Amino acid sequence: MAEVQASPEFKKSRVGKRGVLVPKGVTVSQSGQKLDISGPKGKLVLDLPEHVAVRKDGESWLVESSAEGRDAARLQGLSRALLASMVKGAAEGYERSLELVGTGYRAEVKGKVVTLQLGFSHPTSIELPPSITGNVPPDSKGTMLVLNSADKAALGQMAATIRGLRPPEPYGGKGVRYRGENIRRKAGKAAKGKGK
Repeated sequence: MAEVQASPEFKKSRVGKRGVLVPKGVTVSQSGQKLDISGPKGKLVLDLPEHVAVRKDGESWLVESSAEGRDAARLQGLSRALLASMVKGAAEGYERSLELVGTGYRAEVKGKVVTLQLGFSHPTSIELPPSITGNVPPDSKGTMLVLNSADKAALGQMAATIRGLRPPEPYGGKGVRYRGENIRRKAGKAAKGKGK
């Protein structure tokens, strides 16, 4: 059986080929392999990989990669996705909502400190990074925590950290969950016994 030789030319990333449109109010400045993105929601810095270059094309920024082999498309697509998320974050910001489900479960925000009552013998306090703000909607009675930030990665990490303090358990569903998250539920022993 004859071996099929791979083509020496690798495809460019389909995502990476698309330019990143910079909206009004957001500025992108380049200094070597570093991009500074600033907008109404905050300032962000993107350090580009070694073989990735960007250039301005009208109102858009194009990402190109000079890496060899498959890494070219991978690095191009990754860098383009990171740049696009940072431009959107600087322009509009990101939001992550957490729901606290359980008797007596509450959240309270004072400045940069989030205090959580999660069924432990003592309240749990977490200090938010400077780039993230938190608030508790008045109509939620403390059962919802809303986090906002221009930095998508930092926001996701902080939301995951808070959720990790008391992940939703599969029987009663108590715990901290993302808004809209589907929790896989299990039947308890009482439910199993009825079937016999």
